[in-house]
Amino acid sequence: MTEESLENTLITTPPAHPDMRWFVVHAYSGMEKAVERNILERIQQAGMQSKFGRILVPTEEVVEMKNGQKKTTERRFFPGYVLVEMIMDDESWHLIKHTNKVTGFVGGARNRPAPISQEDVLKIVNQMQQGTDKPRHKVEFMVGEFIRVKDGPFTDFNGTVEEVNYEKNKMRVSVTIFGRATPVELEFGQVEKT
Repeated sequence: MTEESLENTLITTPPAHPDMRWFVVHAYSGMEKAVERNILERIQQAGMQSKFGRILVPTEEVVEMKNGQKKTTERRFFPGYVLVEMIMDDESWHLIKHTNKVTGFVGGARNRPAPISQEDVLKIVNQMQQGTDKPRHKVEFMVGEFIRVKDGPFTDFNGTVEEVNYEKNKMRVSVTIFGRATPVELEFGQVEKT
């Protein structure tokens, strides 16, 4: 199952059991995928598949430039957190709590974590889906910084960044055309730092 079909399933599929809720598990930062594997292994070993549903590591795709080439990588946007759909009872709580690289649950009382709402889970899944549809650029641009246009009608022009919009992955750049500074709106992928 691909990541995209998993996300679509998350949006449309109800939980396997009506008592299942989503909980946030705190993991060692950078170990989220390992925690996901460890939890799945422990569920199999304990034969507790009926108490657990889906496990989600919130990630998004980020485009970065390496050696002059675009490279799409996956980035966790909630580092150190894993979402687990489960029926909360003493057995399932202990299974998660004593999983390698897990530090505990987020929210609620010490031994009774609070679930997060389905609405919050959908927001996270939508954010993941947006990252898959249109990967964000990892490069950060600063106002006043000099750039070179590498794609589009202004290829090989140099300019100065006037405004940066990370939401839309666009920027306004002042480019000198026929001796006059002209503002031009460009996407991050069309420019490179000089």
